[in-house]
Amino acid sequence: MIALIQRVLNASVTVAGETVGEIGAGLLVLLGVEKGDTEQKAQRLTERVLGYRIFGDENGKMNLNVQQAGGSVLVVSQFTLAADTQKGMRPGFSGGAEPVEAERLYHYFTACCQAHGIATETGRFAADMQVALVNDGPVTFWLQV
Repeated sequence: MIALIQRVLNASVTVAGETVGEIGAGLLVLLGVEKGDTEQKAQRLTERVLGYRIFGDENGKMNLNVQQAGGSVLVVSQFTLAADTQKGMRPGFSGGAEPVEAERLYHYFTACCQAHGIATETGRFAADMQVALVNDGPVTFWLQV
């Protein structure tokens, strides 16, 4: 399971002209689900994402996690993160989880975020989404479990 996390000042997801998820300051999480991913991996990735200290403290040092910084989380499914890009000029997607399992784990990951008391918004699974964000820093990290 892969999370590409970006510290944002704000972020939103639009589907067919309708905003379906929107946050102020916090984390935009692009989530990729791979074959063999489990609920245990989703829980572990949730802990890493929510615990990752990438927000500035009173001295401007990255010492605070999203909850300590008072931020929110916007989770967007992104199957392309599971792509094989090692050879050729076209990505391969055989490493991605089957859509039913990917959707289940996407919703499970989101529920885990909410269970930690974090204000959590989402995109719409398997939709053609437009994601808008203002990356703060820019600060972007790739986390994988």
